[in-house]
Amino acid sequence: MITEAALDNAQWCDAMCRAHGRPGVFGPRAWTNGRRTPPYYPDAVTLTADASVRDVLDGIDRRAPGASVKDSFARLDLTGEGFRPLFEASWIHRPAGRPAPAATDGTHWRAVRTPAELAAWATAWSGGDADEAALFRAGLLDDPATRVVAGYGADGRIAGGAVLSGNGRVTGVSNLFAADGTDPAEAWAGCLGLVDDGGPVVGYESGDDLPPALAAGFEEIGPLRVWLAVDA
Repeated sequence: MITEAALDNAQWCDAMCRAHGRPGVFGPRAWTNGRRTPPYYPDAVTLTADASVRDVLDGIDRRAPGASVKDSFARLDLTGEGFRPLFEASWIHRPAGRPAPAATDGTHWRAVRTPAELAAWATAWSGGDADEAALFRAGLLDDPATRVVAGYGADGRIAGGAVLSGNGRVTGVSNLFAADGTDPAEAWAGCLGLVDDGGPVVGYESGDDLPPALAAGFEEIGPLRVWLAVDA
Protein backbone atom coordinates (compact mmCIF):
# COMPACT_ATOMS: atom_id res chain seq x y z
CA MET A 1 0.00 0.00 0.00
CA ILE A 2 2.96 2.35 0.49
CA THR A 3 3.70 1.99 -3.21
CA GLU A 4 0.15 3.09 -4.05
CA ALA A 5 0.36 5.98 -1.57
CA ALA A 6 3.69 7.13 -3.00
CA LEU A 7 2.37 7.03 -6.57
CA ASP A 8 -0.75 8.97 -5.62
CA ASN A 9 1.34 11.56 -3.82
CA ALA A 10 3.69 11.91 -6.79
CA GLN A 11 0.68 12.38 -9.08
CA TRP A 12 -0.61 15.13 -6.80
CA CYS A 13 2.82 16.78 -6.80
CA ASP A 14 2.82 16.60 -10.60
CA ALA A 15 -0.66 18.16 -10.74
CA MET A 16 0.56 21.08 -8.62
CA CYS A 17 3.63 21.46 -10.83
CA ARG A 18 1.52 21.38 -14.00
CA ALA A 19 -0.66 24.15 -12.58
CA HIS A 20 2.56 26.18 -12.32
CA GLY A 21 3.66 25.24 -15.83
CA ARG A 22 6.38 22.86 -14.60
CA PRO A 23 5.32 19.24 -15.23
CA GLY A 24 7.57 16.45 -14.03
CA VAL A 25 8.49 13.05 -15.45
CA PHE A 26 7.43 9.60 -14.21
CA GLY A 27 10.17 7.00 -14.42
CA PRO A 28 10.02 3.34 -13.36
CA ARG A 29 11.35 4.07 -9.86
CA ALA A 30 10.89 7.80 -9.29
CA TRP A 31 9.01 10.92 -10.31
CA THR A 32 11.38 13.81 -10.93
CA ASN A 33 11.19 17.42 -12.04
CA GLY A 34 14.05 19.08 -13.88
CA ARG A 35 12.89 22.55 -12.79
CA ARG A 36 12.56 23.84 -9.26
CA THR A 37 9.13 22.90 -7.96
CA PRO A 38 6.74 25.21 -6.08
CA PRO A 39 7.44 25.73 -2.36
CA TYR A 40 6.65 22.74 -0.12
CA TYR A 41 6.68 20.36 -3.10
CA PRO A 42 9.61 17.99 -3.71
CA ASP A 43 11.74 17.84 -6.83
CA ALA A 44 11.66 14.03 -6.71
CA VAL A 45 9.50 11.30 -5.17
CA THR A 46 10.63 7.69 -4.99
CA LEU A 47 7.98 5.28 -6.32
CA THR A 48 9.55 1.94 -5.42
CA ALA A 49 11.53 0.60 -2.49
CA ASP A 50 14.53 -0.12 -4.74
CA ALA A 51 14.83 3.45 -6.08
CA SER A 52 18.46 4.57 -5.99
CA VAL A 53 20.18 7.85 -5.30
CA ARG A 54 20.82 8.24 -9.04
CA ASP A 55 17.13 7.62 -9.84
CA VAL A 56 16.22 10.80 -7.97
CA LEU A 57 19.23 13.07 -8.31
CA ASP A 58 19.87 12.61 -12.03
CA GLY A 59 16.45 14.01 -12.86
CA ILE A 60 16.45 17.21 -10.80
CA ASP A 61 18.12 20.62 -10.98
CA ARG A 62 21.01 20.80 -8.51
CA ARG A 63 22.23 24.19 -9.76
CA ALA A 64 19.49 26.25 -8.11
CA PRO A 65 19.24 26.18 -4.30
CA GLY A 66 16.43 24.44 -2.49
CA ALA A 67 16.33 20.97 -4.08
CA SER A 68 14.33 18.42 -2.10
CA VAL A 69 13.60 14.70 -2.34
CA LYS A 70 10.71 12.72 -0.87
CA ASP A 71 12.14 9.32 0.04
CA SER A 72 8.85 7.43 0.18
CA PHE A 73 10.35 4.34 1.78
CA ALA A 74 12.90 6.08 4.06
CA ARG A 75 15.70 3.97 2.54
CA LEU A 76 18.00 6.48 0.85
CA ASP A 77 21.03 8.14 2.40
CA LEU A 78 21.59 11.48 0.67
CA THR A 79 23.97 12.99 3.21
CA GLY A 80 26.95 12.31 0.96
CA GLU A 81 25.20 14.17 -1.87
CA GLY A 82 24.80 17.40 0.09
CA PHE A 83 21.34 16.83 1.58
CA ARG A 84 20.06 16.76 5.14
CA PRO A 85 16.84 15.26 6.53
CA LEU A 86 14.13 17.92 6.67
CA PHE A 87 11.39 15.91 8.36
CA GLU A 88 10.00 12.41 8.78
CA ALA A 89 6.36 11.36 8.68
CA SER A 90 4.17 8.28 8.60
CA TRP A 91 2.21 7.04 5.63
CA ILE A 92 -1.38 6.39 6.65
CA HIS A 93 -4.00 4.08 5.14
CA ARG A 94 -7.74 3.83 5.71
CA PRO A 95 -9.01 0.46 4.45
CA ALA A 96 -11.76 0.24 1.86
CA GLY A 97 -15.31 -0.12 3.14
CA ARG A 98 -14.70 1.59 6.46
CA PRO A 99 -17.57 4.04 7.04
CA ALA A 100 -16.66 7.72 7.21
CA PRO A 101 -16.90 9.23 10.70
CA ALA A 102 -19.97 11.36 11.23
CA ALA A 103 -19.59 15.13 11.17
CA THR A 104 -21.40 16.80 14.05
CA ASP A 105 -20.81 20.53 13.64
CA GLY A 106 -23.27 21.19 10.81
CA THR A 107 -20.57 22.14 8.32
CA HIS A 108 -21.47 21.51 4.67
CA TRP A 109 -18.65 19.94 2.67
CA ARG A 110 -18.40 20.11 -1.11
CA ALA A 111 -15.92 20.51 -3.93
CA VAL A 112 -14.49 23.95 -4.66
CA ARG A 113 -15.78 24.89 -8.13
CA THR A 114 -14.57 28.33 -9.19
CA PRO A 115 -11.30 30.31 -9.13
CA ALA A 116 -12.84 32.68 -6.58
CA GLU A 117 -13.77 29.78 -4.31
CA LEU A 118 -10.27 28.34 -4.70
CA ALA A 119 -8.74 31.69 -3.76
CA ALA A 120 -10.90 31.79 -0.61
CA TRP A 121 -9.94 28.20 0.19
CA ALA A 122 -6.23 28.97 -0.26
CA THR A 123 -6.50 32.01 1.98
CA ALA A 124 -8.10 29.91 4.71
CA TRP A 125 -5.54 27.12 4.23
CA SER A 126 -2.62 29.58 4.48
CA GLY A 127 -4.02 31.52 7.41
CA GLY A 128 -4.06 34.65 5.28
CA ASP A 129 -0.49 34.41 3.94
CA ALA A 130 -0.79 35.73 0.37
CA ASP A 131 2.43 34.12 -0.88
CA GLU A 132 1.42 30.68 0.36
CA ALA A 133 -2.15 31.08 -0.90
CA ALA A 134 -0.77 31.81 -4.38
CA LEU A 135 0.44 28.20 -4.60
CA PHE A 136 -3.06 27.04 -5.47
CA ARG A 137 -3.73 28.14 -9.03
CA ALA A 138 -6.96 27.88 -10.98
CA GLY A 139 -5.53 25.21 -13.28
CA LEU A 140 -5.99 22.71 -10.46
CA LEU A 141 -9.74 22.96 -10.98
CA ASP A 142 -9.32 21.48 -14.48
CA ASP A 143 -7.41 18.41 -13.29
CA PRO A 144 -9.82 15.43 -13.39
CA ALA A 145 -7.82 13.55 -10.75
CA THR A 146 -7.84 16.41 -8.23
CA ARG A 147 -10.64 17.74 -6.05
CA VAL A 148 -10.13 20.65 -3.71
CA VAL A 149 -12.84 20.36 -1.05
CA ALA A 150 -14.04 22.73 1.65
CA GLY A 151 -16.35 22.71 4.63
CA TYR A 152 -18.65 25.73 4.84
CA GLY A 153 -20.27 26.88 8.05
CA ALA A 154 -23.76 28.30 8.32
CA ASP A 155 -22.31 31.78 7.82
CA GLY A 156 -20.63 30.71 4.57
CA ARG A 157 -17.12 30.90 5.98
CA ILE A 158 -14.65 28.10 5.29
CA ALA A 159 -14.20 25.97 8.41
CA GLY A 160 -11.80 23.45 6.89
CA GLY A 161 -10.57 21.90 3.71
CA ALA A 162 -8.42 19.32 1.99
CA VAL A 163 -7.22 18.11 -1.39
CA LEU A 164 -8.47 14.73 -2.63
CA SER A 165 -6.40 13.09 -5.37
CA GLY A 166 -7.37 9.86 -7.09
CA ASN A 167 -5.71 7.45 -9.48
CA GLY A 168 -8.49 4.85 -9.68
CA ARG A 169 -6.92 2.62 -7.04
CA VAL A 170 -6.68 4.86 -3.97
CA THR A 171 -7.80 8.31 -2.90
CA GLY A 172 -5.14 10.53 -1.39
CA VAL A 173 -5.82 13.20 1.21
CA SER A 174 -3.39 16.11 1.55
CA ASN A 175 -3.36 19.71 2.74
CA LEU A 176 -6.09 18.99 5.27
CA PHE A 177 -6.73 21.91 7.59
CA ALA A 178 -9.19 23.09 10.21
CA ALA A 179 -9.76 26.86 10.40
CA ASP A 180 -11.01 29.18 13.11
CA GLY A 181 -10.80 26.67 15.92
CA THR A 182 -12.59 23.89 14.06
CA ASP A 183 -11.90 20.44 15.51
CA PRO A 184 -9.61 18.50 13.13
CA ALA A 185 -11.90 15.51 13.66
CA GLU A 186 -14.65 17.45 11.90
CA ALA A 187 -12.32 18.22 8.99
CA TRP A 188 -11.45 14.54 8.62
CA ALA A 189 -15.12 13.55 8.81
CA GLY A 190 -16.09 16.13 6.23
CA CYS A 191 -13.47 15.28 3.63
CA LEU A 192 -13.82 11.51 4.08
CA GLY A 193 -17.54 11.90 3.46
CA LEU A 194 -16.66 13.06 -0.06
CA VAL A 195 -14.69 9.92 -0.96
CA ASP A 196 -17.34 8.63 -3.33
CA ASP A 197 -16.29 5.05 -3.98
CA GLY A 198 -15.64 3.91 -0.42
CA GLY A 199 -12.22 2.67 -1.53
CA PRO A 200 -8.90 2.86 0.31
CA VAL A 201 -7.68 6.30 1.38
CA VAL A 202 -4.03 7.19 1.87
CA GLY A 203 -1.88 10.12 2.90
CA TYR A 204 0.85 11.00 5.36
CA GLU A 205 0.96 12.93 8.61
CA SER A 206 3.39 13.67 11.43
CA GLY A 207 3.51 15.23 14.88
CA ASP A 208 0.28 16.63 16.28
CA ASP A 209 -1.49 16.06 12.95
CA LEU A 210 -1.15 12.28 13.16
CA PRO A 211 -3.45 11.42 16.11
CA PRO A 212 -6.59 13.00 14.55
CA ALA A 213 -5.98 10.95 11.39
CA LEU A 214 -5.65 7.75 13.40
CA ALA A 215 -8.83 8.61 15.30
CA ALA A 216 -10.58 8.94 11.93
CA GLY A 217 -9.80 5.31 11.10
CA PHE A 218 -6.37 5.49 9.48
CA GLU A 219 -3.50 3.15 10.28
CA GLU A 220 0.24 3.87 10.13
CA ILE A 221 1.83 1.74 7.41
CA GLY A 222 5.42 2.95 7.20
CA PRO A 223 7.82 5.89 7.35
CA LEU A 224 8.86 8.44 4.78
CA ARG A 225 11.64 11.02 4.88
CA VAL A 226 12.06 14.32 3.07
CA TRP A 227 15.58 15.49 2.27
CA LEU A 228 16.62 19.09 1.61
CA ALA A 229 19.81 20.28 -0.05
CA VAL A 230 22.07 21.97 2.50
CA ASP A 231 22.31 25.06 0.30
CA ALA A 232 18.66 25.88 1.03
